[in-house]
Amino acid sequence: MKRFIPFIKSEPTVAVVRLSGVIGGSGRGSLNDQSLAPVLEKAFSRGKPDAVALEINSPGGSPVQSSLIGARIRRLSEEKEIPVIAFVEDVAASGGYWLAAAADEIFVDESSVVGSIGVISAGFGAHVFLAKQGIERRVYTAGTSKSMLDPFKPEAEEDVERLKVMLEQIHTNFIRHVQKRRADKLDTARDLFTGDIWVGEAAKDVGLIDGVAHLVPSMKARFGDKVSFKRYGPKRSFMSRFGAQFANDALSGIEERAQFARFGL
Repeated sequence: MKRFIPFIKSEPTVAVVRLSGVIGGSGRGSLNDQSLAPVLEKAFSRGKPDAVALEINSPGGSPVQSSLIGARIRRLSEEKEIPVIAFVEDVAASGGYWLAAAADEIFVDESSVVGSIGVISAGFGAHVFLAKQGIERRVYTAGTSKSMLDPFKPEAEEDVERLKVMLEQIHTNFIRHVQKRRADKLDTARDLFTGDIWVGEAAKDVGLIDGVAHLVPSMKARFGDKVSFKRYGPKRSFMSRFGAQFANDALSGIEERAQFARFGL
């Protein structure tokens, strides 16, 4: 009741939002703007918190979903005038670092992996296998680019060039985001946008983070020992609680492990 008594200052509060998993995936633990929108709205709005802390553990994923989530965080932070502090766990790479850069400050564990500021597109080619099996591929299109990068056809040089242009455009957007958010903190003598990664304190040396610190002790040092933490996260549907999405989640789990494995995790 103390919060509602006039002239009596309430104890400081930090809203905590966990951002863990592949961005834009289809599994239960994936991150996307649609599912996170109500979570972020509540975190920034309920009880006027002194800060919003993001617990980030993501190897990346969709650049569009990364941008949408990051933009929502910035918009709410500015509208509510509430600072955002990111705390990285195992990894904040690629789209995961995009989310971290949406915060006003970024802190990591001494063994956290951050960076991978680049864009990747991966696929496979099965045309040789199909030919050996005597399988004929039949494709009919209206539009000369409609079957671009078809994995069942030999790779075409013009398709690869188109893809490279798209990747460069997305990479440019990523670089602009990081440069805008980290501003003069970045080491301009280093090329930080090659897709390379940094661990712990080394990320501070190049300006990608602000320091090595953990959420609870860091927030207590800033707001006092009486600071309270309120956690917000997406609710699981009734059916998902009873395994109705087991197959989909199992496949998504394999995809997520593959993404984390790229960083030795």
